[in-house]
Amino acid sequence: MASPPRRSWRHRRLHPDDSRGLRLTLAAGAAFLVLVPFTLLAFLVLGSWSPLRRLDTAVTDALAVYAAEHSSWVRLMSLWTDVFAPMPLRFGALLLVIWLARRKARQLAVWVATTMLVGGLLGPLLKLLVGRSRPELPDPVAQAPGLAFPSGHALNAVLAAGVLLVVFLPYARRHRPTARPLVWAAALLLAVVTGFSRVALGVHWTSDVLAGWLLGTAVVAATAAACTVWRAGPPTRPDPPG
Repeated sequence: MASPPRRSWRHRRLHPDDSRGLRLTLAAGAAFLVLVPFTLLAFLVLGSWSPLRRLDTAVTDALAVYAAEHSSWVRLMSLWTDVFAPMPLRFGALLLVIWLARRKARQLAVWVATTMLVGGLLGPLLKLLVGRSRPELPDPVAQAPGLAFPSGHALNAVLAAGVLLVVFLPYARRHRPTARPLVWAAALLLAVVTGFSRVALGVHWTSDVLAGWLLGTAVVAATAAACTVWRAGPPTRPDPPG
């Protein structure tokens, strides 16, 4: 008997019936597409591109004026940026990893740990490579140590938002469809407001935050692609306790 024809690489990668290949292709493609604008942005920052520098300065100056006139706004942004700083988010991710491991979802636990670790290492490394200084304002409302590009707060917030979506969105889809918008809203609020708070407080340029968002998205997509190659089947996602 003749053996069945071998499917082409394109068929295995793109056919909807081959979910593993399709997930890998989409995740790897997304990571590449997000890294392109991040790389371009990094080169523009390194080259001190005038339009980008003027935009960063204009946004920072406008928000600095507003912050100087609204102390309650500064307190709110400071509280948010402290609560959702990288270390609290990493601690929350550690608790999630422990919970997933106890629920026998070890592959998903490894993915969460890998995603947070890779992003946590890339951020400081790129800060050193780019070497961009933070804004220097005449009357700053907040202070932050270290270099600026990319924003570590924005990067880690996107990593945490990606973890939130990957772990809890499938549960909402299967058991509580009405909760799906809430999961999306929580993830978007975490990423967007955390990044914005850094510009609002005058400790990051707008392009720093945009770079953090892009890099975080690329890391989530890349680690998802790697996890797709590693696992033999779809990951086990536990149901949160009722």
